[in-house]
Amino acid sequence: MKGLKITALGMALAFAGGAQAQLAGKNVILIHGLQGDDIAENPTSQQEIEQNGDAYWQAFWASRAEARIDWGSHERVEGRTAERAFNQLVEISQQGLCSEGCIVVTHSTGDLVGRYVLDNQARWLSNAGLEPLNVVAALDFAGAGGGSELADLAVNAAYADSFGDELAKLAVTAYLGTAPTPENLGVLRDLQPAVARNLATSPNSVPRLRFVGGGSNYGGLTGPFLPGKDDGVVALHSTCGGTQVGSYKSCVSNVALDGKRTSVSAPSGLYYNHYPVLMGEKVDHSQVINTESGNTLTYANNGFSVSGVSVNFQTETYEERPWWKLWGSGDTYQVVTDSEQSSVSGLVYQTLN
Repeated sequence: MKGLKITALGMALAFAGGAQAQLAGKNVILIHGLQGDDIAENPTSQQEIEQNGDAYWQAFWASRAEARIDWGSHERVEGRTAERAFNQLVEISQQGLCSEGCIVVTHSTGDLVGRYVLDNQARWLSNAGLEPLNVVAALDFAGAGGGSELADLAVNAAYADSFGDELAKLAVTAYLGTAPTPENLGVLRDLQPAVARNLATSPNSVPRLRFVGGGSNYGGLTGPFLPGKDDGVVALHSTCGGTQVGSYKSCVSNVALDGKRTSVSAPSGLYYNHYPVLMGEKVDHSQVINTESGNTLTYANNGFSVSGVSVNFQTETYEERPWWKLWGSGDTYQVVTDSEQSSVSGLVYQTLN
């Protein structure tokens, strides 16, 4: 992006202590999702944005990463967010953190920001006389790269003279924690599906591994405004990496979110180099990156390797006959073995290592 200038950074590089912070032998860079407090408070300093970014990942990933790209949700992706990202990329490049390869971990809207960064970082850094980052893969938890209909709802609410639909008003407030106005929409404008799906969509060489849920969030207030199955914030058309908006019940057409092998609606096409991996019917939007366990997970893709990252979860199948089914065979389920004993992020971290 033209006109980007290098500035000094403080907390953006969150060193976590040598090899202990690596994943599959690679240093980890975190890109967080939308933060409602930014929409409400419009933080002005890079230090405050970095503090918010650090707090975002504390549940699990903070101690397992070498760096973060922190951004403000009150700003646009192609504007101030790009400038902040460039400045942090400069320091990551100067430190040589990706000389042996890096893995980017994103959550929610971080998927969209990460896609824009990955699409531009080589050009930005080369133009600055620096070595581009060698990113070998991205792990996208509850990725919103295809946008969220809640952003449409928030933008409409911001411009409505009278927001008559009380349920919609409650959903927006639950999602953001504040009432949207035309002045504080920020990344919500980019998160609208029609906008998100036209932002940095060129194919690139970085594999995107997707981890998705279908659990309810915000007391179920937001679900009615999201098509098909969703995690309370983002619908499957986005989290799976689908090329089109649609009402889907799984990332793949032969396995439901609960692991049942059955015919189910799924995206007919995925963005280039996007691989849905784990799915959890009861996992909500925030649970994918925290330490909560107790959710059984299934898999959309397993037993493959991309860019030296091996995806090989231990799995099993079983049959279960519903109590009301008096004859015939039961239903077949495929699940990740003992997945309920770990959090989603914990299981991913352990397995990919």
